[in-house]
Amino acid sequence: MCFINDLLLGDALELQKWAHKVWNMIDFKPPALYEALTMDFSTKFLSDTKHDFVFLDISIGLHPIGRLVFELYCEACPKTCKNFQVLCTGKAGFSQSGIKLHYVGSIFHRIVKNAWVQGGDIVAGKGDGGESIYGPTFEDESFSVPHNKRGVLGMVNKGRHSNGSQFYITLQSAPYLDKKYVAFGQLIEGTDVLQQLELVPTENERPIQQCTIIDSGSVYA
Repeated sequence: MCFINDLLLGDALELQKWAHKVWNMIDFKPPALYEALTMDFSTKFLSDTKHDFVFLDISIGLHPIGRLVFELYCEACPKTCKNFQVLCTGKAGFSQSGIKLHYVGSIFHRIVKNAWVQGGDIVAGKGDGGESIYGPTFEDESFSVPHNKRGVLGMVNKGRHSNGSQFYITLQSAPYLDKKYVAFGQLIEGTDVLQQLELVPTENERPIQQCTIIDSGSVYA
C-alpha cells in the first residue's frame, strides 16, 4: 500500500505508474530481484534477534500442505527452546531407551477446535508418550510467555515438571493455559498451514486424516 502526500495511491504497480508519469521513471528490476532482497533483509532482521527459528513441514494424508516456522524465545526459556530445536534437527540421535529424538515422522494426534493442535509424541503417536533430549521429562522452566494470541507454541505436560517432546500450537488466545503450561515460541510463517490443520475433521479430537511432520529443522541460522 503506497501513499503520496498522505493520500492513498495504491499498490506497488500504481506507484510505478505514478513514477513513470511524473518522472518518466521506468523500473527495470525483475520481481525475482525484489523477492531476493526482501528475503535477505528478513533473514538479517530475524538473525539479529538472537532467537532460534525452526520449521515443521506438514502433510495431510499423502499431500504436503506447507511449512510452519516458529520463533523460539531463547532468552525466556533457553532449556525448553533447545529441547524443541534439537528435536526438530534430530541431532541428539537416540535416547538411552532407544527412542529416535526427532519430530520427523511423528504426527499431530489431537485437534481441539478453537483451542489448539497437538503433536510431538515421538514414541508411538498415540498421545500418551514422548521424550525430551534431557531424559524422559524435564522441569517447567518459566511461565513468562503468555498464551495471548493465535500461534503460541508450548509444551504439553502431565502435571508439573513433566515436559517431554509433545507440544501444542494455540488457535486463539488461551489465558487458561497460563502458569500451567510452558509457552516458549510463536508461529511467524505458515498461518495458512495452521488453518488447514485446524480444519481437518476429527473424531473425539483425533484427526480422521493423518497429519504428519515430514521434515523439520532450523532456519535463519
